[in-house]
Amino acid sequence: MNFADLPFGPLERALVDSLQRLDPAASPVVLVSAALLCMALDKGDVCLPLARLAGQRPWPEHDFRLPPQGDWQVQLQASPLVGGNGDFTPLILEHGRLYLARYQAYERQLAEQLLQRAADLPVVDEAQLSESLGRLFSFNQQQPDWQRLAAAQAVRRKLAVISGGPGTGKTTTVVRLLAALLEQPGAANLAIGLAAPTGKAAARMAEAIRNAKAALPVSEAIKAALPDEARTLHRLLGSRGDSPQVRHNAANPLALDVLVVDEASMVDLALMAKLLDALPPSARLILLGDKDQLCAVEAGAVFAELCEGRGFDAQAARELQRITGQQVPVSEPSSQLGDAVVLLTHSHRFAGDSGIGELARRINGGDVSGTLNLLKEARSDLAWIAQPTPSDLLERLDQGYAPFIDAAKSADPAAAFAAFNAFRALCAQREGVWGVAGINEALEARIKRRSQVPSRERWYVGRPVMVRQNDYALGLFNGDIGICLHTEYGLRVFFEGEDGYRPFAPARLPSHDSAFAMTVHKSQGSEFSEVLLVLPEQPSPLLSRSLFYTGITRAKQLVEIWALPPRLGEAVVTRAERAAGLAERLQAKSAQPEVRATAVKAPPANQLDLF
Repeated sequence: MNFADLPFGPLERALVDSLQRLDPAASPVVLVSAALLCMALDKGDVCLPLARLAGQRPWPEHDFRLPPQGDWQVQLQASPLVGGNGDFTPLILEHGRLYLARYQAYERQLAEQLLQRAADLPVVDEAQLSESLGRLFSFNQQQPDWQRLAAAQAVRRKLAVISGGPGTGKTTTVVRLLAALLEQPGAANLAIGLAAPTGKAAARMAEAIRNAKAALPVSEAIKAALPDEARTLHRLLGSRGDSPQVRHNAANPLALDVLVVDEASMVDLALMAKLLDALPPSARLILLGDKDQLCAVEAGAVFAELCEGRGFDAQAARELQRITGQQVPVSEPSSQLGDAVVLLTHSHRFAGDSGIGELARRINGGDVSGTLNLLKEARSDLAWIAQPTPSDLLERLDQGYAPFIDAAKSADPAAAFAAFNAFRALCAQREGVWGVAGINEALEARIKRRSQVPSRERWYVGRPVMVRQNDYALGLFNGDIGICLHTEYGLRVFFEGEDGYRPFAPARLPSHDSAFAMTVHKSQGSEFSEVLLVLPEQPSPLLSRSLFYTGITRAKQLVEIWALPPRLGEAVVTRAERAAGLAERLQAKSAQPEVRATAVKAPPANQLDLF
């Protein structure tokens, strides 16, 4: 078989070459399987489920066809490059899923550590907890009060997973549950850490907790003990450049008693596994996120998998009712994490008659006709342009950003950022006339012409930029937004900081792009008064229910959707499910597949460093 004819990318070819060096007699099926696995990882899958491609031609333009699943599995098992759970081989085959060894180890170790943490119950003063919760959540009248139940579980467990959409009070819940935890006997000096996947999310989390502390009905000592600084997960763990290794691990654990991670839906499998490995077994872990949002850019959908199979069995419901006074619905969990997962359902941002809130519900329900019908209604917070053209879109964006450009001319950073956050264009994809690059280029050219800025000039008053890579020396992180303003020293790019706005000379900035439009992925963790969401004109694999939901829920007051009806329908019906085995590993024991023991083979030298 001539591999040069197959459409492998550089990574796939490098992997195939490495495997051929380890086993010159490797069969074409094994090598193609490895290449397909590499391609799957690039798309966000953790593994390659054989059932997905068995008997098919992976590339329609080529004659190569994969064997039926049974034969395919037999051929893989016969190769010295492929092993089972516990084997030291580059590829691992487990329950019909093919993994690179490193990712199988990440998934297996993460599941084991999650289950151990969930099973290790701390000692809790229930009378004190009941009093704390009653006081801290007295403002809630909902029955059941899921914020109160989530806080109770976070104090009673060493693992808590709290999921909720925008405005459901995740930050309110976490600051009050931390206060309840600090009021437990002997807990006043707990070392509490706050972290998030990106610098922007970490800064927003810290700001929200600082703002929420003042109104807490607790002592000044408890308020002082609450943390008000957050770090990125990479900085927390001590990432080492491009190396997969981090400074903190099981041998050098984090000095924390409690860790709260916000925007946990953005955390990929590898990073979550390293985080659990570095967290002391005695520490509590609290994960906050939205299970319906887009997953991490890298491989895995960990947070969504953790939320599968949630529920309270009869015993947990009785205990929670005794402590919180809430009526707790009984639902037998199918996951061993079970009652560690709580879903917040009441949105304080979107009222009952909110078009955005209703649209979010219909999207998540996969209701295409309901979504389209709602968008045709005259809702004050929804608008739909069903026949968009590039010229009309450019005219609308020019109009939408006009107040921001005017504010930028004032040279007041606060006014410029307030105006910029009032309106934002979000795109499904980066390239093309309907993508980030095309929109930014066209809009910038228009603004430069009107402002009489030479077309070759990169910097001008009102240019918004997004940082593309972390720069710890400057304190700028991937996803941070800056705005170019005129100062007495010339043009400077201002970024929001804890103590005001920080100016930088344009030449000092790390890699960055213009940011009038940004991808929905990059908008996660942000919110804007108005959002203009642009979907591509042609079918795209990027269109999914989670992308559509994430895009519209960035808006607080108005969503304006520019998309053809077929693209909206495709987005609503397409669930962006990622191939992985974490949820299966966390299943209740009665639902788990039988695991057969496998012989352990001797590892080739440095093999796991490669794979």
